[in-house]
Amino acid sequence: MKNVYLTPGQSVLNKPETYVYIDKEEKTDEDRELILQLKRGKMKAFRKLVEKYKKPAFFIALGLVGNREDAYDISQEAFTRVYTSLGRFNPQHKFFSWFYAILSNLCKNHLRSREIRGRYIRSVDDDAEMSSQTNPAPGPDVLMERNERSLRLWEEISELPLEFKEIIILKHFQGYSYKEISQMLNIPLGSVMSRLYYARKKLKDNLKDILT
Repeated sequence: MKNVYLTPGQSVLNKPETYVYIDKEEKTDEDRELILQLKRGKMKAFRKLVEKYKKPAFFIALGLVGNREDAYDISQEAFTRVYTSLGRFNPQHKFFSWFYAILSNLCKNHLRSREIRGRYIRSVDDDAEMSSQTNPAPGPDVLMERNERSLRLWEEISELPLEFKEIIILKHFQGYSYKEISQMLNIPLGSVMSRLYYARKKLKDNLKDILT
């Protein structure tokens, strides 16, 4: 099964013009092999896992906690936890589902400990990194409008409850299917669809002025 990765401004506001397809079944098989190698003591396998997932880990953490430095620290700590907890990993399960549970718990603990609500600190460079492909450079007026819409979108996402926020990030910015999100969050498929429905509805209601 192939999934689509979207840029921030495209995910909720409009249909994407650029698609990047990744075969996730092949990715899962590769992950299992790397885990087996790591259990045999091959540190090169761990470095490959870090290289493979460091960018999505950072952006998911950034999406949940809203601060660059905190997101970087949390994503690094998540990889450390992976290494120290490797014996608990069931190779019959998907690595990223297990990794996401570690990452999201660290994010939630961070938010609870500091009693803050995540705010999204974004820039043009962030949007470029979130997307795996870019279209030819548009004019400055188009860029300005696009950036304003993207920033407004992230501001509204930051106001969502955490359970809605992570659904939006996983589905629209990381390209995971309903089933995969259900496995990551350990919730029924119906709950995934319900949360996504209400999260989208809330965003669309709050973004009416830029959608019309």
